[in-house]
Amino acid sequence: MPDIYIIGDSTVEDNTPPFRGWGWALKDLAAPGIGVKNHALSGRSSKSFLDEGLFEPVRKGMREGDLLLIQFGHNDEKDDAERHTDPETTFIAHLNLYCDAAVRCGAQPALITPVSRRFFAGPDSVLYTHGEYAPAVRQLAKWRCLPLLDLENASREVYLALGEEKTAELFVRLKPGEHPDFPDGHDDKTHFNETGARRMAELVAGMMRADPRTAPFVRPAGGE
Repeated sequence: MPDIYIIGDSTVEDNTPPFRGWGWALKDLAAPGIGVKNHALSGRSSKSFLDEGLFEPVRKGMREGDLLLIQFGHNDEKDDAERHTDPETTFIAHLNLYCDAAVRCGAQPALITPVSRRFFAGPDSVLYTHGEYAPAVRQLAKWRCLPLLDLENASREVYLALGEEKTAELFVRLKPGEHPDFPDGHDDKTHFNETGARRMAELVAGMMRADPRTAPFVRPAGGE
């Protein structure tokens, strides 16, 4: 049976509670017999994931019929030399490299826009914080005729429907003294708790169902 491989950052990785990425939750939505191999890792960009050799196990493991889900952008925005990419040049070059590697293995690459952060600007507005990175993903998917999972827009729609307070329940929020790593508390606007990870995974699975190239990898809506 084929596998789903996932590469990305902390919003995707399995992580440890109270933090969870949507890749951790996707295994519960995978079709029977489909394995989910989540290689996403916190803090990585499309550049550092490659430079650190993190893609090598994925490249060597992918086989014909597998699916590669690719979500970067959060850390490509950082201004440090180890992670920063230009959305019009180096970012696209790295995404192309991942896609090309999948195609050479006979696997199907699928591009995912970076999930939205929780930054409200009033009750009816969520800020776009990814600059040109999300549009670059959309453009590349269109140019290469690849499946596009527009998680940036899908997650924004969920946040706007829930409202600011309910949306916050999807993210890691800790009271002072609740967690030893955050003695003063923590109000995260980027990283999900288990509830949020599952909600985002449902969005990813829903978009996968809409494309015949990715639909076989997830259970039907409402399926067991």
